[in-house]
Amino acid sequence: MSIPSSSTLRTLKVAELRSLCSSALNPVPSNLNKLRKADLIELLEASDSTEAATQSTYEYDEDEVDPYADVRERLEALAKYSAANPPPEHHITLFAAFTTYLGYAVLICVGHLRDFFGLTLSIGSRYVPATPRTGVAPLLKSWDNFYNRRLYHRIQDCFNRPVGGGEGAKCRMKVMERVSYDGNKTMIVANRAADTDKPTKFVDGQYNETDEDGDVVRRCLNLGSYNYLGFADDWNDTCEKDVLSVLDRAPVSCSSPRVEVGTHELHRELEVLVARFLGKDDALVLNMGFNTNATTIPALVSKGDLIISDQLNHTSIVSGARASGAAVRVFKHNDHNDLDKVLREAIVMGMPRTRRPWNKIVVMVEGIYSMEGEYCNLKNIVKVCKQYGVYLYLDEAHSIGAMGPTGRGCCEYCGVDTKDVDVLMGTFTKSFGGMGGYIAASQDVVDYLRTKCAGSIFHNSLSPIVCQQIITAFKVIMGEDGTKFGRNKLRALRDNSNYMRMRLTDMGLHVLGNYDSPIMPVLLYNPTKIAAFSRECFKRGLAVVVVGFPAVPILMSRARFCVSAGHTREDLDDALVKIEEVADLCCLRYAKSTFGM
Repeated sequence: MSIPSSSTLRTLKVAELRSLCSSALNPVPSNLNKLRKADLIELLEASDSTEAATQSTYEYDEDEVDPYADVRERLEALAKYSAANPPPEHHITLFAAFTTYLGYAVLICVGHLRDFFGLTLSIGSRYVPATPRTGVAPLLKSWDNFYNRRLYHRIQDCFNRPVGGGEGAKCRMKVMERVSYDGNKTMIVANRAADTDKPTKFVDGQYNETDEDGDVVRRCLNLGSYNYLGFADDWNDTCEKDVLSVLDRAPVSCSSPRVEVGTHELHRELEVLVARFLGKDDALVLNMGFNTNATTIPALVSKGDLIISDQLNHTSIVSGARASGAAVRVFKHNDHNDLDKVLREAIVMGMPRTRRPWNKIVVMVEGIYSMEGEYCNLKNIVKVCKQYGVYLYLDEAHSIGAMGPTGRGCCEYCGVDTKDVDVLMGTFTKSFGGMGGYIAASQDVVDYLRTKCAGSIFHNSLSPIVCQQIITAFKVIMGEDGTKFGRNKLRALRDNSNYMRMRLTDMGLHVLGNYDSPIMPVLLYNPTKIAAFSRECFKRGLAVVVVGFPAVPILMSRARFCVSAGHTREDLDDALVKIEEVADLCCLRYAKSTFGM
């Protein structure tokens, strides 16, 4: 009897493993070599538990109603296809590219003309560039100054909208209406009592109301925040009791770094829980997600080391890499073949000038790329890293809690053992309704970071109250609270995400990313459509996020929808009707027409 290798066994289905077990266990063939009966049984149990977890998470019980029963078969087929294939590539049409460049050209030319006449005619205006004080260098670069005044200010009402509170309903929020009386240079909250002598600068309608202070707010469906599992909506039911009880025995803040007197028992409880959840030796929790990358990476690598980074990695990784002093190489987004090429060249060529070998090489990728809605090609990237013996650093800010049958992130979703990823990074700001971030790794790495990472040495520690929020969220996700809340949240997030993506694609929009991802970027291209799309959605009671240059390439402006477990199908259907209206108004159906009509 021929026995497959251990690596081959891990790819077998449960039925195949069972067949192999029944023929191999009695007696044990001599050619099993290092593969023991216990190993085979462990593989079988692991496969059983994985399939059981998937089934129990995504399937509905007999007493439950499937809100997507009428499209279930199609949703599952699309998700299965997406998991096995790269996401579709959307190429900008010639018409969209031309009008996008033309839009920027007009804005820049008109901006320079107005600057010229403002300076020449000495017209007192916000359009006149600010001149630095005598003997003082300019605080802003000239292009930054020009871009802010001439391009960003025109549409800044679409960004940084202040929230006036929730509506008491899931995924609903009240957004403050703002007005400007100086051409959008400054924005103030609209107040009906104070602004009676000024013309109305906002679109009044069925979604508007006035709060107790007279400020105007707009009731909106939240389609923009990272509230993936909906803990911000049902906090009173899931987390309130545990979190408020901690106020009796813990301070709101420790007012000290972790290495001094800033470590509370809840910090260690959370770290142990994170490590157990991810199958790592230990974990370190820090008080800010961005700084988890920005302060951990310089502690792990330095001069003489090499970072190989995905070209679309988050700016926190970029900031950490720049601060580290290590050399940086970039590989094409999610392309394991290009990673292989870059690694091979780096190892063969060594350091510049001296050609000595690098002290260490670290590959850095993300679980879900937040501007693309696309998950990492992790299995193939792990294979390449193993082949060349380099370290792998995985940022799971958007994937932890939001991917996988039990919410364990990209590793679980892609079928990769967390032991094959040297450093796991994630944040608590998305799926857990908290703040801060973590590093999960081997005991040696975590012990080293406790005394070398600036986030641990110098930054104030995470609030113990927030620690309890995250601990409770973890227990809900893991089912340790004795309820099915966690299972239902994971299932609802996946179903809502896939339904939203399917319907947006059916409209003929250019939608980026994979199924099973809660982030859905829709390409707008033209800079004028950034403001038009945002304002029209806002007018219809939808709070959405729009993104333009320089956060994304100049031709790739987009709207980014983020779906939550708290959304209902009725919420999404209502939103999709309004989005379709706006898509027609802004001519965004580029998948159906060159002109987007």
